Amino acid sequence: MSQYTRILHIIDRSHFPDPRDTSEDGILAVGGVLEPDLLLDAYVHGIFPWPYVDSSEAITLWFSPVVRALIEPETFHISRRLRQTLRSGKFHVTIDRAFREVITNCATVVRPDEDGTWITDEIIHGFCEFHEAGFAHSVEVWHDDRLVGGLYGEALGSYFVGESKFHFETDASKVALAWLVRHLQTLGFTLIDAQVANSHTEQFNLHIVPREEFLTRLRAAVLNPNVRFSPTITWKKEYF
Repeated sequence: MSQYTRILHIIDRSHFPDPRDTSEDGILAVGGVLEPDLLLDAYVHGIFPWPYVDSSEAITLWFSPVVRALIEPETFHISRRLRQTLRSGKFHVTIDRAFREVITNCATVVRPDEDGTWITDEIIHGFCEFHEAGFAHSVEVWHDDRLVGGLYGEALGSYFVGESKFHFETDASKVALAWLVRHLQTLGFTLIDAQVANSHTEQFNLHIVPREEFLTRLRAAVLNPNVRFSPTITWKKEYF
């Protein structure tokens, strides 16, 4: 824990410090119990948990990155191959039908470019409670009756933040993301947050903005009274 001594330690149900008061790598706080009240306070202020896991312990770190990776629906890139897959009808997409299965698969699926997972048992338990409270949501991709891909994230006002995705069949997680973006666009969401850019998300033409711009847009989005997340999909594959 010595490398985190400068970071504020938080306790159950406490409020977070200013999201600008972070270390150079965006760490704001450490600790806390992942209960709905604490998670809500975090996401309202653009803060998210990202546990540090080693062989001996798992430490919950809370991040507010100095730059943010956003998805803008108007410039969201869908490749020709993915568009063909979306239109083929091979996959069936649902929302909020199997949240626990989705987050568990995100935690356990083997990723060739990662060593282990940051989605601990505490994360799974905490976000399942956050889902039951109405804030966390999942997108499921099915091939026949088998869950083959999906993602999960949180919705507050017209703000959606994506957390993690998985796939067991080629393009299944990309299908989940493409459907989600179009669904959120249809609902009128104004801010879609991918948190940090990586090799999996950069292909979709992310928009990188400084933290201050993100926080300004975040305040407007979470207070938007005219938008509400819905699990009912009105988007059709023919629209891709």
